[in-house]
Amino acid sequence: MSRQFPADFFWGGATAANQLEGAWKEDGKGISISDVMTNGTHTVPRRITPVINEEKYYYPSHEAVDFYHRYKEDIALFAEMGFRMFRLSINWTRIFPNGDETEPNEKGLEFYDNVFAELKKYNIEPLVTIYHNENPFALTGKCNGWASRECIDYYLRFCEVLFNRYKDVVKYWIPFNEINCLTTKLGNWNHAGILNEGTEFFTEQVDDPDTRFAALHHQFVASAKAVSLGRSINPDFHFGMMICHITVYPLTCNPDDVILTQQEDLMRNCFSGDVQVKGCYPYYIQSYFKKNHINFEITQEDVNDLKNGCVDFYSFSYYMSNCISADQNSAKVSGNVMGGAKNPYLNATEWNWQIDPKGLRYTLNHIYDRYGIPIMITENGLGARDVLEEDGSIHDNYRIDYIKAHIEQMKEAIDDGVVLIGYTPWSAIDLVSVSTGEMEKRYGFIYVDKDNKGNGTLKRYKKDSFYWYQNVIKSNGEIL
Repeated sequence: MSRQFPADFFWGGATAANQLEGAWKEDGKGISISDVMTNGTHTVPRRITPVINEEKYYYPSHEAVDFYHRYKEDIALFAEMGFRMFRLSINWTRIFPNGDETEPNEKGLEFYDNVFAELKKYNIEPLVTIYHNENPFALTGKCNGWASRECIDYYLRFCEVLFNRYKDVVKYWIPFNEINCLTTKLGNWNHAGILNEGTEFFTEQVDDPDTRFAALHHQFVASAKAVSLGRSINPDFHFGMMICHITVYPLTCNPDDVILTQQEDLMRNCFSGDVQVKGCYPYYIQSYFKKNHINFEITQEDVNDLKNGCVDFYSFSYYMSNCISADQNSAKVSGNVMGGAKNPYLNATEWNWQIDPKGLRYTLNHIYDRYGIPIMITENGLGARDVLEEDGSIHDNYRIDYIKAHIEQMKEAIDDGVVLIGYTPWSAIDLVSVSTGEMEKRYGFIYVDKDNKGNGTLKRYKKDSFYWYQNVIKSNGEIL
């Protein structure tokens, strides 16, 4: 065994169109579900406004960090860092503005033609997330988003266009970002375009579990059918699933904590992986549905599609871990999608996300033991307030320390025998935070001059972490 990264390891960075591109209604683009979300903060929730009111509210996705007009500059910076892979998403509403058109928008396709050409110029491999919180808003009004089976066919039409258009320039595809978020009520809006009556705020959504799990099922089926479709167009395509991995530990050795932790891990982390890697619904989720009286349609055709459309690599986001406790009075922390009990052995960020590098090694082993297929870490990073100095420098040693500690644990996992093939930390460049709509919760290696209210020059600055990561990639992870 070796603690060295493979010679062909994919070092890079990750982004999402709705948090990056801007140009929200240029060149024929339609309105996405992200475009109707206002800004917020850690304490003030983002608002969902079916009618856009730019005089009253600020919508951060409308300009984001303007990658749409600055992609050449940004990709050149990614290349300077040494990226071997760039994870990006394709905004559905650039290609099909309302989602249900029969013919694509050529201007939207041309934009991604240009992006892929620029990546090729620098020998950067694109990793494309087909759906990353960019559902056409029109489909919410038409069929309540993924609550309806109609979305499957609309999505597959979108996929078919992408697969045929980019079959010679994109090899790696992820059908859905963090698909397991639909196991929580927070997933209704961003992950499925579901707007139940009474929902006004992103963090306080009205929930119907039957509808939500039906939407998740429709996405499972759509993903499987997309995999089958893609392989028929280009057998050399590689397809991966992607989940938000919420690693959990029992707070104590109390058997009640242990059982609750096991149940939480199965529901949040294993369920979606089991369906997409193994091709069928696991026993424990069928029991969960029965106990909780959750009902939705699963046809024999669905069963066949799931079996025939399994992915060939596993990818996930990892930011933190949580503890699970049967004690309702235990101290709590917040987190990505869900919080938990406070771990007394860990520190936390300003946003109360616990920092747990060793949890990444644990998670990699947990995943590889369960599935035995190649793994990519497609999101991992630290959200923090960065200070732009007068000389244009940004000293973000806290981010370097965070990523360094996680890379060290990746090495340990490789030494354990885990097949890890890529790492695209969040994020390649500062962008809009999806949970709060802030800019000041920064993740990037590149600083973008913009504040929470949209003010700023959008000028790019290299952080200290930019130069540090450049050396990490150049040395293939040997110089940390």
